[in-house]
Amino acid sequence: MKLTCIPVLFLMALALFQPVFAQSNEPLAIVMTADGPIMPPMLEYFKRGIETAEQSHAEVLVIQLNTPGGSVETMLSIIQVMRASKVPVVVYVSPNNAIAGSAGALITMAGHVSAMAPKTAIGAASPIDSSGADIESTLETKVKEILKARARSLVEDRSAEAIKLAEAMIDDAKAVTAKEALEAGLIDFISDDTEDLLQSLDGFTVQMEDGKHTFDTKDIRTQNLNISFIEQLLLLLTDPNIAFLLLAIGVQGILIEISSPGGWFAGFIGAVCLTLAVYGMGVLTVNWFGFIFLIIAFVLFILDIKAPTHGALTTAGVASFIIGALVLFNSPGTPQFQRVSVPLVIGMGIFLGLLFFAILLIALRAQRAPVRIGVESMIGKTGTAKSFSHEAGQVQVGSELWSAEKTAESEKIGKGDFIEVVEVRGLRLIVKKK
Repeated sequence: MKLTCIPVLFLMALALFQPVFAQSNEPLAIVMTADGPIMPPMLEYFKRGIETAEQSHAEVLVIQLNTPGGSVETMLSIIQVMRASKVPVVVYVSPNNAIAGSAGALITMAGHVSAMAPKTAIGAASPIDSSGADIESTLETKVKEILKARARSLVEDRSAEAIKLAEAMIDDAKAVTAKEALEAGLIDFISDDTEDLLQSLDGFTVQMEDGKHTFDTKDIRTQNLNISFIEQLLLLLTDPNIAFLLLAIGVQGILIEISSPGGWFAGFIGAVCLTLAVYGMGVLTVNWFGFIFLIIAFVLFILDIKAPTHGALTTAGVASFIIGALVLFNSPGTPQFQRVSVPLVIGMGIFLGLLFFAILLIALRAQRAPVRIGVESMIGKTGTAKSFSHEAGQVQVGSELWSAEKTAESEKIGKGDFIEVVEVRGLRLIVKKK
């Protein structure tokens, strides 16, 4: 098969996994579930959902949203693709106890229709910088004013109270319940579930780019569009705990390869894990100053492997590793959902220390062990006399035949007697009867 055929076959295989929607006279509602931080992989999911809804001529696209917030840049891109959609987009904060926090609040406002489940919340949309800290006063004012202007443009057709509430979410990190949001006119419906929401939409009119659209959802059928494996995997890599674990495993793999070169597996796994960790950290809110402590920790580990100090450098490396990880992921101001678990960091640091203590013990034991190669390794081994006359003869030790002499203290050795090697002189063994 020619190599040029491989990409074509690959694309054909991918096509088999694309959702296929049966043609029907009944109106169609595409239902997505956006559960997790607003990160770049979520943007791809939103784009795919809108494209699918447009291609299938759906009546409505319902996005079930549950997010603590996320990247401002990703949020703005999601809002842009939502507002450009030819199919009405309904953002539904659900299920019960779900939140549309921070960036999720503006995404909810961006929907052509906004709805919430009864026991949900929305708000707390104050921006922070890429290191997780509060933005400095001048820059803070600029960013907040930009976001407030964007929020006003999204809710300009709503009540004055809704506009005031949207601004307060950005200025004062205010959050409200579904009931309070409905009373302020910030959302259109409170619905128990998706079916209830679709029934409430029947006959409701929204303004689209090409004119007004009145929903026909009386006999609508629904089709779920789940997040794909690749999107889920990329979203998983932006979990701080997963990124930290990949970083720790990657470091261990590389250090094992350095301490015992020649085996490619540990180095390969380490390189892959570090690559995936770098992707996650590139998306997450991290303080790169913590990376200095991690580098120091790795240097200390390597030094203790190459020049054993009975664990002193490894202990210092563990402390530096824990401090570096906490500074990297848990700096002041980092959103709670982007913080790494402290017990996980400490546990991994201790595990890393124990691992390198074990490596050190093996290295020390190897240094103190007697030589196991060359003729010196013959001392203490036993064998059989194949032929022996007077003081000399031939003996078999293992699978080898050696010339041998008996010691002065040894008893007389005859053919077939068991012997033990006590010395090696050139290519001749000095043996005694065992």
